[in-house]
Amino acid sequence: MLKDQHLFCFGLGYCANVLSNHLKQVGWKVSGTSQSENSCPTIHMFTGDQPMVLESDALADISHILISIPPGMDQDPTLEWHKTDILKLNSLQWVGYLSTTGVYGNTDGEWVDETAITTPTSPRSQSRLNAETEWLNLFNENDVPVHIFRLPGIYGPGRSALDQVQKGRARRIDKPGHKFSRIHVADIANTIIQSMACPNPGRIYNVCDNEAAPPADVTAYACKLLDVPVPNTVPYEIAAHDMSPMALSFWQDNRRVDNTRITSELSVQLKYPTYRDGLKAIFDMETET
Repeated sequence: MLKDQHLFCFGLGYCANVLSNHLKQVGWKVSGTSQSENSCPTIHMFTGDQPMVLESDALADISHILISIPPGMDQDPTLEWHKTDILKLNSLQWVGYLSTTGVYGNTDGEWVDETAITTPTSPRSQSRLNAETEWLNLFNENDVPVHIFRLPGIYGPGRSALDQVQKGRARRIDKPGHKFSRIHVADIANTIIQSMACPNPGRIYNVCDNEAAPPADVTAYACKLLDVPVPNTVPYEIAAHDMSPMALSFWQDNRRVDNTRITSELSVQLKYPTYRDGLKAIFDMETET
């Protein structure tokens, strides 16, 4: 792994913070943006509706950039306000944009790899695809070393089926043949680090584990770990009546996501190849503490 580099994160959220903690341990400098005021001098307020206020040399030594801020309906806010700043960076070695596997749309359960056509079914996923195109144009037209990472459902400590069960919010919805892909946040960080070590600008990567599975199975396994009763399943047709528009949009797409490219090209060895591995590790960690 490269050492003594500087990562700037547009959006220091869940994924970016896990990655940042890994990199800080090996001597990296990490800075980035937050939507709220912060006293830390390396964290800059950026709401997306106006540019950041930066010291003239704040971005001067940046070697790597990660973008996790979602796009607006019209444009990616990072490019809208800071494209010129990025193009001025002489030391830039790697740029990663976190997108979504939602860009593939619905395949009725068929597998999709990075060569599959993109037919988003929701405005949110279409905006992600538009943003991908904007970032890849920076590579094609300006040689900015952009990489795209398409993520499915993300889980990890504090954000998993275990938390939903413990909070009494878990439901086991039955929609025959419907499966979701997912990824543990630690394996997102691992994949990004592998890409940083072996850059391939312009490349797109699916970042998911090895086993697409029905959400009802995931919830049942979380209940088993917590030693609580497993809720009965509810037919999707009934559950859909009180779902939010956001939840409904997730359920309208049924696809299985292929991760061969990250394992073959980046030599990624998933720490949590299935949801069972990931949930068990989270459970064990929480039990020990």
